[in-house]
Amino acid sequence: MNLILLSGGSGKRLWPLSNDIRSKQFIKIFKDEDGEYISMVQRMHSLIRKVDTDAVVTIATSKSQVSAIHNQLGENVGISVEPARRDTFPAIALAAAYLHFEKRVPLEESVVVCPVDPYVEEDYFQALKELGNQADKGEANLVLMGIEPTYPSEKYGYIIPEDKEMVSKVETFKEKPDAATAQAYIEKGALWNGGVFAFRLGYLLEKAHELFDFTDYKDMFRRYTEMEKISFDYAVVEKEPKIQVMRFHGQWKDLGTWNTLTEAMEENAIGNVMMNENCENVHVINDLDMPILCMGLKNTIVSASPQGILVSDAEQSSYIKPFVDKLDQEVMFAEKSWGSYRVLDVEDRSMTIMVTLNPGHHMNYHAHQEREEIWNIISGEGVVVLDGKRREISSGDVIHMPIGCKHTVQAKTELKIVEVQIGKDISVQDKIKYDWNFA
Repeated sequence: MNLILLSGGSGKRLWPLSNDIRSKQFIKIFKDEDGEYISMVQRMHSLIRKVDTDAVVTIATSKSQVSAIHNQLGENVGISVEPARRDTFPAIALAAAYLHFEKRVPLEESVVVCPVDPYVEEDYFQALKELGNQADKGEANLVLMGIEPTYPSEKYGYIIPEDKEMVSKVETFKEKPDAATAQAYIEKGALWNGGVFAFRLGYLLEKAHELFDFTDYKDMFRRYTEMEKISFDYAVVEKEPKIQVMRFHGQWKDLGTWNTLTEAMEENAIGNVMMNENCENVHVINDLDMPILCMGLKNTIVSASPQGILVSDAEQSSYIKPFVDKLDQEVMFAEKSWGSYRVLDVEDRSMTIMVTLNPGHHMNYHAHQEREEIWNIISGEGVVVLDGKRREISSGDVIHMPIGCKHTVQAKTELKIVEVQIGKDISVQDKIKYDWNFA
C-alpha cells in the first residue's frame, strides 16, 4: 500500500498544548501497549505497520513539522516537505511526484491519501487497503472513503452516493449543512467526507501537469511557489466525472477540538494532577512540572503548558480559536529531530531555554550574528565543538559562545542544557548553518 498522510494544522484549537510548530497530531495523550504515552501520529503509524508491514508511508507536511516527525517516528519515515503553504492539491501533487520520481513507484500503482490525525482503529487501515484495491480496478479515476455518520454533524461535508451499496458511484457533494439539512442527507444515505481518497499515481500526475508544467520532483519542488493555491476538492474532485465512494462503518473521530479530544482520552488526568471526589467529567492535561489541583469542578477542561493555561467549560472549549488568534507568543516548547526545548524565561535582551538532547543526537553546526549564548550543562555527557575545536563536556560545565562563534553539541547520554541567549535581536531566523562531521 502506498499511503500519503497529510500533516498540517496551525495548532490553535488545542492551545496551550499546541502551537505553530506542535500541532494536535504531536500531543501525547494516548497509551501504547507498554503504557507509554504516544501521539496521534505515532498511534496511526503503529496501526499502519500492524496492518501492512510493507506499506510505503509518506508524510506530506510543512518545514516546521519535520523535526517533530523525526523526533516521534525516527529518521527513516518518508517525508514530502512543502517549501511554502499552497493548499491541499499542490501538497498532494508534490508528494505524488516524490513517490514516482524519488521512490520509483510505478504510475499504474494506486495511492491512498488521508489525514494524519483521525482517531481510528485497525479496521480503518484494512479499509484503506480495500480503497487502494478498488482504485486498481480502474472503474473510476477517483475512489473516496465515505464515513457512515453517527449524528447529523454540521462540521463535515457530505457525499451523496447513487445507492446504498458498499461501493457506489457518487451522485453529488454537499457543503457543510445545518443540523436539520444534515439529518435529511443522512436519511437518504449520505456519508461524511473525511478527506480520504485513492487514485492511480499516473492519474494524479496528469492532473498536476494540467495545472503546472514540471519535469520531475526536483523541478516541482524548486518552482513550488509558482503553483496556484487550490484545494484538492476544487482542482480534482468537483471536476472528475468518474468517481466512486466506498462506505466505512468503523470508528472514526475528528479530534479537532478539546471537547472531542478529551472524549478519546483513556484517563481523565495526565501529568501532575490531583482532583477531589466532587469533580465530575473533568479532564486535565498538565505539561508543567508544578502540580494542578481541581476541586468541585464539573464538565471542565484544564490544560497547562509553557504556552499558557486553559480553564474552560467542555462545550465552550470548541470556541477557543478567536481568542488564541489575539495572542502574540513565542513558541515556548517544540520537539526537534535531536530532542526538545522549553523556554523558561523571556526578557527584552535575553531568553533562557531548557534544551534536552537525546543520546547520540546533535544539533546543526551553526553561528549567530545577533546574539551570544551561554550553555550551562545540567546533566549528562557529550561533546561540544567551538570553531572547529572539540571538547568533552559533562554536568557543571559552562560554555560561552560569543557572536559569530560556530558551535554544535552532540549527546553521549541524555544531555540537559540551560541555554541563555543574550542580544538586541533574538530570533530563530538568526542562524547560519555550516557542515560538520561528527564521525
